[in-house]
Amino acid sequence: MTASDPVAPAKPVFDLAAERVGEGVVAVGLGGDEERGPARLFADLYREARDRGLRLTCHAGEMAGPESVWEALEIGSERIGHGIRAIEDPSLVAHLSAKQIPLEVCITSNLRTGAVPSLATHPIRRLYDAGVPILLNSDDPALFGCTLTSEYELAAREFGFTEDELAGLTQNAFRYAFEQSVAVRR
Repeated sequence: MTASDPVAPAKPVFDLAAERVGEGVVAVGLGGDEERGPARLFADLYREARDRGLRLTCHAGEMAGPESVWEALEIGSERIGHGIRAIEDPSLVAHLSAKQIPLEVCITSNLRTGAVPSLATHPIRRLYDAGVPILLNSDDPALFGCTLTSEYELAAREFGFTEDELAGLTQNAFRYAFEQSVAVRR
């Protein structure tokens, strides 16, 4: 991502993904610093990707506030990478719950990047209790020294998720998985 044009480096990646629809590529999204590359700048790429048959996700609401989640939704994101700062906007939490828009939450990553100052302040439990679908993830296991199993153990130990709730989180991974579309929209 360049400071002058953060969209230019993303265009070839979006094009490559669209060229591979039907060959196993089903989705495309943004990651990285949502403050330096806000979602709104990528609206045209997202629209084109959707029109070419791709599903959409976007990293938002980790370091930047809830406005970044709103922007990601406005450009068509169907899932939100992280999204934990949505908790700061009750209307956003209600929207995510009502529309069943999942957040891909990575507890250890959020702690290690400083997105949350401590486990005690992590909003995963409050988001879950508000009815927001949660997809528990490990983000970058090698970088953050975690695994998906350790994230589930952390959710149980630190946030009181029961076995049934953890099973529900696992089911969410299947429920909200992006699948190959039968017909490509052009």
